[in-house]
Amino acid sequence: MEAVLGQVEQLPALMAVSRSALVRDWDSLTLDRALEWGRYFQHLHDRFRTRPRLREALGRRLRRGQPGPLLSFHQLGRCPQLLGLALLENRALPPAACRRLLHSLLQRGSGAEQAGGRGRDGSSLDGNQESAAGEECVAGPLLSWLLGNLERFSAFCLFLPGSLLASLAGHYSQLSRPYLDLLTGWGSHLLYDPLQGRWVKSSLDKAELSWEELRERFSCLCQGSALLRGQTQAALKLLKGQDGDFNVRGLSVWTDVLMEVEESLRKEAES
Repeated sequence: MEAVLGQVEQLPALMAVSRSALVRDWDSLTLDRALEWGRYFQHLHDRFRTRPRLREALGRRLRRGQPGPLLSFHQLGRCPQLLGLALLENRALPPAACRRLLHSLLQRGSGAEQAGGRGRDGSSLDGNQESAAGEECVAGPLLSWLLGNLERFSAFCLFLPGSLLASLAGHYSQLSRPYLDLLTGWGSHLLYDPLQGRWVKSSLDKAELSWEELRERFSCLCQGSALLRGQTQAALKLLKGQDGDFNVRGLSVWTDVLMEVEESLRKEAES
């Protein structure tokens, strides 16, 4: 137990480093190690929260010699959230490490939920559901941080593959609409080139996605849950209608995307 108490005593130092300029030298391995410590402290909270004497001992160690705001035992359970947000708000964190951090934290609020459905007995299922709830506590503020800045959200969506973003949009309902709006904005910068017979970028500085990338991302959304597929098809039909509701290729990028998506869904259903 003394070893555990010694480890908990290091949490204030870890939080202080995460807010400092020292993170400018962090590579992926260092970031992963810090996140693992955050999950470890959360595990300690879950393990000892029903044992008052141990909770008190851990709380005393947390308060020992803290230079800044005092951390409490309760905050051990929110350690991944606190650590993740401290790092995201630190402009010294290198861009590559920031993208890895976002990817890691969000990909874990969905993995936990999927694991929760696989429990064979009551105790196992409850444990996984508790883990999923803990990850939701991390993802909620993280998503608010992402969606609070369009440039930040755009960079995040460009970084991740369409399949993963579709998975995240299906799991986090607050992500799906902004993602569809972002794809709509990107698609509006494509122009049809009759000589090439395809959609091309209107300008390199405005069009973020090529036609192939745009089509692939919408296809991924339509391969997700029934709710996400319906939301995506409804959005495409609305955009198609706003462009004149043509059923001829080359007149509206949304007509062409919708036709491609529906053809892909038909082939999938037939197979």
